[in-house]
Amino acid sequence: MKRLLPFFLTFALSLMPLCAAEVSFRNHVQPILAKTGCSSGACHGAAAGQGGFKLSLRGYDNEGDWLTLTRGAFGRRISTTDPARSLLLMKTTAAVPHKGGERFKVHSPEWETLVEWVAQGARGPSADDVKIERIEVLPPTVRLKAGQVQQFAVKAHFSDGHDEDVTRYAKYTATNQTVVNVDDLGKVTVVGHGESAVTAWFLQKITFATVESPFENEVAPEVFTGAPRRNWIDDLVLEKLRELNIPPSARCTDEEFLRRVYLDTIGVLPTASEVRAFLADVSTGKRDRVIEQVLKRPEFTDYWAYKWSDLLLVTKRKLPLPAVWAYYKWIRDQVATNTPWDQFARRLLMARGSTLENGAANYFVMTPDPRDLSEKTSVTFLGISTNCARCHNHPMEKWTNNDYYGYANLFARVRFKNGTGGDGDRIVFAADDGDLVQPLTGKPQVPRPLAGKALAQDFSGDRREALVEWLTAPENPYFSRAITNRVWANFFGVGLVEAVDDIRETNPASNEALFSAAAKWLRNNRYDLRALMREILQSETYQRSSVALAGNKDDSRFYSRYYPKRLMAEVLHDAVAQVTQVPTIFKTKDPYVNNDKGDVFPAGWRAVQLPDVNTDSYFTRVFGRPLREQTCECERTEEPNVTQALHLANGDTLNAKLRDASSIAAKIISSNKPVAEWLEDAYLAALGRKPTSDEVQSVESALAGAKEEKRAVVEDVLWALMSSREFIFNH
Repeated sequence: MKRLLPFFLTFALSLMPLCAAEVSFRNHVQPILAKTGCSSGACHGAAAGQGGFKLSLRGYDNEGDWLTLTRGAFGRRISTTDPARSLLLMKTTAAVPHKGGERFKVHSPEWETLVEWVAQGARGPSADDVKIERIEVLPPTVRLKAGQVQQFAVKAHFSDGHDEDVTRYAKYTATNQTVVNVDDLGKVTVVGHGESAVTAWFLQKITFATVESPFENEVAPEVFTGAPRRNWIDDLVLEKLRELNIPPSARCTDEEFLRRVYLDTIGVLPTASEVRAFLADVSTGKRDRVIEQVLKRPEFTDYWAYKWSDLLLVTKRKLPLPAVWAYYKWIRDQVATNTPWDQFARRLLMARGSTLENGAANYFVMTPDPRDLSEKTSVTFLGISTNCARCHNHPMEKWTNNDYYGYANLFARVRFKNGTGGDGDRIVFAADDGDLVQPLTGKPQVPRPLAGKALAQDFSGDRREALVEWLTAPENPYFSRAITNRVWANFFGVGLVEAVDDIRETNPASNEALFSAAAKWLRNNRYDLRALMREILQSETYQRSSVALAGNKDDSRFYSRYYPKRLMAEVLHDAVAQVTQVPTIFKTKDPYVNNDKGDVFPAGWRAVQLPDVNTDSYFTRVFGRPLREQTCECERTEEPNVTQALHLANGDTLNAKLRDASSIAAKIISSNKPVAEWLEDAYLAALGRKPTSDEVQSVESALAGAKEEKRAVVEDVLWALMSSREFIFNH
């Protein structure tokens, strides 16, 4: 392959010391300290340093590190008269005792560079230093088989136009170690099938190369060219599957589709009558008609208002009850009217006035610290975590400490005061003065959106306006991708970037062409989330069977099939209540209500209709309901555990509903319907399909031998349905 650099040339270049005529502390010494681990978080880059010696994490503070090395410890670490006997070099080569052990050898390229730097006078960083502008990994993309090896090279480009091979001094990671392993010098060994990024870090710059390792399947070309396609989603998914040699599964059945689209879009099961009507419909376009119906149903508002309430942390733990209801109502109104996502963000981030009259203003009241507010906003609307940059340059991203405080300073003038409307009423407004001080410099950082333009020194308006203009601008590369990824993950169970709130350069998408196209499609369609959902639901990709083929059973990222996923806690709870026909009476333990019983919600309310997660529902808590304390998908868990199994078997949620006098079990007994008839109703209601003849015969046999215990048998049958994987998972 012409674009591959010969291994021997790349490796030879990587062995060259960085010293040429003049050694730069910024560009040559700092990379060595970072690569050898001296400035890592496990060594002297820790918050308190090690052994009285502290460096900035991975060398983000050049001036401070230079002073520490050359002036700290009474200057003992550097000897310009005898550079090789500098304590810096004797420690790192283990010539004298060093808890960190040997970091490199005498006369190694690292040693030679540091000796030369000391010999040249151990000069510090200067404003005139050339600055690194970018790095690149060569080759940028490579296609290999399991067992093959590829040596990558890293080239750094500087502000004066020159470039250097920094392969030896870059740090490497592989995003998917089941596919590739990478060593300290950038040599990659392919160990599996699929795709992985190999990221390189040098002087706060990060980039990556892609390694493709196709699956060893014999797939005829016509499998991909002849596969059904509905829209651009299918084209781009099939192209990736073709590249990786992964065959797509067939289309799902009508029964699977109906149950799937209901649960994914509105969080409820289709009723038995709805399933029967759909199966009886033999006309074309019936799936599209169902999609349109669910997008317009009131349960759509319930489900998505609940999802966005998770994201925006609507909780009585941080807000008084009246404010919670105002905040939740505002979110519901945006969903109900299909407010475009850019307008949703604008209205929320520019909110002002009474928190009871404008519920969106509670977004600021619950997070008064501008640093916390900036972090929450970046995760919510950009899918980016900036919190690491609060103390130092981000070790895995391009955001610097300066970026962080410039961005956080946009929120420094958001203030609030008590209103006159009673409990929970605060007035949010923008002050005329006030700045956030950056601890490293002791001065405020000029307000600036992440990757945006800094505000003018004389800017006197509401700084949030500049933030929102940048945030929702079509050219912002993060805003449309973040919400696209969240919506995509809801329907497919796996985001194009995983985790969905961890979009960063070192965590690339599983299908970048698809991700970019989806984000662009949303921008071109004015951030209409329902329109994006329609495109997803109509695609053949979404409508594939969840049954794995021999050739795609190991695929978990490229959408060759629908990935079964456990129902989220609240939806699972509501499904139990729906099938048993016994609604839950929800109570909440509310610190703002002075009675022993707490709040009681109206009978018939589903879990996804509640404004807050702080309810006394043991079921939803056990099955992974989030606390809404931090903006992170990690708060919600779908991992199975023993407590869940025990609660299904012996808990008082499912069993109490089955024993209830008004439950479906009681109605079945009193109706005297034939087994085949009521069992079909139960299967359609719970699983969205009819029972097989064997299943009917098994229940008939059990009832025939039950005599006086028929109610118990009916309850057992219903319990078995609702504790089955087929019920608990969407598939």
